[in-house]
Amino acid sequence: MSDKSSCLSWRGKPFLHFVGSELGEPFIAFFSSLAVIMKVLLINGSPRGKGNTYIALSEVAKALQNNEIETEIVSIGAKAVQGCIACGKCSETGRCVFNDALYNEVRAKIETADGLVVGSPVYYAGPNGSLCALLDRLFYSSSAYLQYKPAAAVAVCRRGGASATFDRLNKYFTITNMPVVPSQYWNSVHGRLPGEAANDAEGLQTMRTLGNNMAWMLKNREAGNLPLPEREAPIRTNFIR
Repeated sequence: MSDKSSCLSWRGKPFLHFVGSELGEPFIAFFSSLAVIMKVLLINGSPRGKGNTYIALSEVAKALQNNEIETEIVSIGAKAVQGCIACGKCSETGRCVFNDALYNEVRAKIETADGLVVGSPVYYAGPNGSLCALLDRLFYSSSAYLQYKPAAAVAVCRRGGASATFDRLNKYFTITNMPVVPSQYWNSVHGRLPGEAANDAEGLQTMRTLGNNMAWMLKNREAGNLPLPEREAPIRTNFIR
């Protein structure tokens, strides 16, 4: 019989406490197998599925995986993406009126994801227009699946425009009650030709720090198991009466 104490926590709270019991280790092994597995969805907003944006996102994903967080990278591809037409139907149906495969795929994945990372190449000092077309529809019609999930933006540029792209993407998160995950620098990686991003040592380190920080935030949120903040009824004030 062991004389050591064994204590098991479930979502940060003491669950079982065995002192000198042979039942301790089997119970601990069983309940540890029920541990919550967290997952982060990474959206590659580049038409190039394996380009520099993918390299940057992959570095974030590797850091998350090293922290036992599952990851999945979804690319928006090179096909035309339908934008929002302000029809308002999503407020009635709970989803976008356009039934395209990309929207349906990403919507289903964000519903079950615990965190979100959105990466984009820089076009004229802003994110890829096709990515924004998708995000406009997703965030407007599916905000219930996104609220309070940690999120981060990643910008990939040749030289400039990364900060403006970073700022634009972060606005999707901050209007949707999503905690924005920080890093050691603004989340940008530099590279023009395919593969050049792999040579940006500081940029890739920023991506790894981002992944580690997101894992830390997810695990702390899970361990705390606190209820979500109570929301007030929305107040809308228009500037033109």
